[in-house]
Amino acid sequence: MRKIFLFIFIFFINILNAQVDSLIKLNSSSIPINDSIIQINIQVQVLKNWYVYHNNTIDGLENIQLVSENYKLDKPIQINKNTILIYDSIFGKVQVLKDNFVISQTFLYHVKNGIGFIGYLKGNIAQNNTFYPFNILINIPSNSNNTNKNVLKIESLQNPIADCGGINSKTEYSLFSIFFIGLLGGLLALLTPCVFPMLPVTISFFTKKASSKSQAIKNGLLYGGFILFFYVLGSLPFHLISEIQPEIFNNIATNEWVNIFFFIIFIIFSISFFGYFEISLPSSFANKVDSKSSLGSVTGIFFMALTLVIVSFSCTGPIIGSLLVGTITGGAWQLTSGLAGFGVALALPFTLFSIFPHWLLKLPKSGSWMDFFKKILAFIELALAIKFLSNADLVKHWGLLKRETFIIVWIIILIFLVLYLLGKIHFPHDQKVKIQLPRKCFALVVIIFIIYLFGGLFNYNKLSLLSGFPPPTNYSYFSQSGINENKRHVINDYYKAVELAKKENKHVLVDFTGWACVNCRKMEENVWSDDRISTLLKDSFIIASLYVDDKTQLPDSAKFIDYTNGQSIINTQGDKWSRFQTINFKQVSQPLYAIINYNQQLLNQPIAYTPNIDEFYNWLICGLRAK
Repeated sequence: MRKIFLFIFIFFINILNAQVDSLIKLNSSSIPINDSIIQINIQVQVLKNWYVYHNNTIDGLENIQLVSENYKLDKPIQINKNTILIYDSIFGKVQVLKDNFVISQTFLYHVKNGIGFIGYLKGNIAQNNTFYPFNILINIPSNSNNTNKNVLKIESLQNPIADCGGINSKTEYSLFSIFFIGLLGGLLALLTPCVFPMLPVTISFFTKKASSKSQAIKNGLLYGGFILFFYVLGSLPFHLISEIQPEIFNNIATNEWVNIFFFIIFIIFSISFFGYFEISLPSSFANKVDSKSSLGSVTGIFFMALTLVIVSFSCTGPIIGSLLVGTITGGAWQLTSGLAGFGVALALPFTLFSIFPHWLLKLPKSGSWMDFFKKILAFIELALAIKFLSNADLVKHWGLLKRETFIIVWIIILIFLVLYLLGKIHFPHDQKVKIQLPRKCFALVVIIFIIYLFGGLFNYNKLSLLSGFPPPTNYSYFSQSGINENKRHVINDYYKAVELAKKENKHVLVDFTGWACVNCRKMEENVWSDDRISTLLKDSFIIASLYVDDKTQLPDSAKFIDYTNGQSIINTQGDKWSRFQTINFKQVSQPLYAIINYNQQLLNQPIAYTPNIDEFYNWLICGLRAK
């Protein structure tokens, strides 16, 4: 349990780091003292009513300091402003710095080395009971005092020569697809023991309390509307976060700690679904909300809807969690669309049964079938948990869940599912029932799927039906041929790809992808593998695959701060190419493909996920013909 809280803490710390950027503004410059000493000056602006700790000797309270791994300190830090004594609710009497001040520090540094200065400004910032540590990268390029130097934007990539292709055509379809996925998730949630039994109880309450049929219909519409409202409201924080930095959605969804956190949560949920214990929000909270449902008409219905959302959490939580992580990379509106679909699926039955209460007589009775359905969901949760762990493994390259290991684990889960369906294993609260024909047929379908998965352990079956869920074919214990082994395939180096294209007189296919990107794997395994496209890519293109979720740290000399569209610290390969995509193509989703020539001119409109082979082929031809 302590590990779970640790992962939760790390998850929120990653988000709060973005908030620190809005609390402290920095402007850095350097002054060479001589050939071996450089003075770093940092103008610090602290947000009003916030303060930074300094000149304190309290255990655990770090004073503000400038450090560098590459350069030795010459003299202690100097600040042009005196600290003031205040009473802090966390540490008591402390010395702090407020408003604006300048930090100066000298380092032993060879000015002629041409590398530039890399360091970190560390400390703690607070206001009342709110306390944040900060660790801000300071990057000063060589021979320049201007840190606003733009190193990512390429003007020639802004306007395509030809109009074919285009990423905007996919936007509406994507929103509708995610809404539909959310709708399916909500329908699944309706069949769970947390929601289904509440249908007749709630509708009976409306019909008995209402003075007329029209009043019952009105109450049902209000109830359904409030349910939808609460789920859509859940996406509001992500609209606010998007104002900080557009890449933050992909950073959260592909963060290894976030994926490990969801791996653990889904394991816990699956154990709960198997019946070993019950997960629920604190009963005192649910009871307090439920007590409000007896208030006046609209207010009471509002709290009734909130009660449903709360008490159904143990069943809807895993489904919403899958939806959130699966759509968050697309941005806040995609998440809103998915949650809206989920809310509509839950709200619609309550509204319809309020209008047509006699339909309740046709509903199946609650019983053992609901517990059976919950056990099936438990196996699905286990499989999804492995997918989250695989995401973390891919972006960090740990090698824990290579393709074969992933498939074997899924096969083991499915074997246990077959044993459960055939009554060979049992879980708590299972009732002894005769295994009927539908369960046997379901078991047969699962067995066929297991045989299909076995083929994925060998070269002859690429598991095209599951493209994107297992790790890619090149993340394997065995060498497998494919586009990823093409010698003209350059990974995480756009500039090297351009040089190679110039040398071989070819175009560059810029491939914005991700280790945890499902649709990217679908494109590579189902579209790029087509003979026409594979030949065209090999003969006419240098492929530059830029992994926006790659957590490999850049060398200190290659780290920098980009100010093109707000401040962004570039620490990893993924940071660099994610920012590169945002600046030059105004997109943050993957996959995204762009065709350029070796002079870095954009030849046609970039294109997003395109499963239609002919459409993608025609787009490639259009780029090759652009003049």
